[in-house]
Amino acid sequence: MKFAKPRGLFLSLVLSSHPLPTAAMTIALTVAAALTGRPGVECALVAATVLSGQLTVGWLNDVLDRNRDKEAGRTDKPIAMGWVDASAVTFTIACVVLLMIPLSIANGTVAGIAHIAAVASAWLYNLWFKKSVLSFLPYAASFGLLPAFLSYGGLGGGLHGSPPTIEITVLAALLGIGIHFLNALPDLVEDNKTGVRHLPLRIALRVGAPKLLLISIIFTALAGVGIVVAALTVGLVQ
Repeated sequence: MKFAKPRGLFLSLVLSSHPLPTAAMTIALTVAAALTGRPGVECALVAATVLSGQLTVGWLNDVLDRNRDKEAGRTDKPIAMGWVDASAVTFTIACVVLLMIPLSIANGTVAGIAHIAAVASAWLYNLWFKKSVLSFLPYAASFGLLPAFLSYGGLGGGLHGSPPTIEITVLAALLGIGIHFLNALPDLVEDNKTGVRHLPLRIALRVGAPKLLLISIIFTALAGVGIVVAALTVGLVQ
């Protein structure tokens, strides 16, 4: 999708945050919290926490990839196009991190640590793992930590809830790997040109992008269905 040149810092920051994945993650985890019977105020806290973390992940990605995006001619990337300075986005990341940390801990100490660790894992993907054959690991770690964030969550800090089941944790990690492949597939050509040789690219070069897309869709769908079935089985969904 091509965007017209935005006007103003706010719109540039919104477009740099990877708004669709950010909104999808925020909505999905908020709905998951609601389905487990969490009260409205706790669901709102989950939404604010997840949103703050996802914003930093999207912004960091665009800051680090600004030269590659410029080389690839990405007209939907405000930093690469010079609509907003990278230093301004970096400063915004620092400010939102200072907000994200207390928001995370407000969900409960263990839940907060799980969320912060999940976000940190996503940062590591942007910083290094994105260019390696181990690119799937941060996705697996981040998504695998999310059940703990929801399971231990509760307003007011401290320790709440109980640990998530091993089945749901593993399935969440597998879901993350599937999402990694689906996210990477649209940019395979650009990544290949700019030397970002993550695992999906390496596999696509062997089996072909169409086949990998089909496998990724099936894999991700099965992991998602598995999470729903596992949640229903243990009575997490009310």
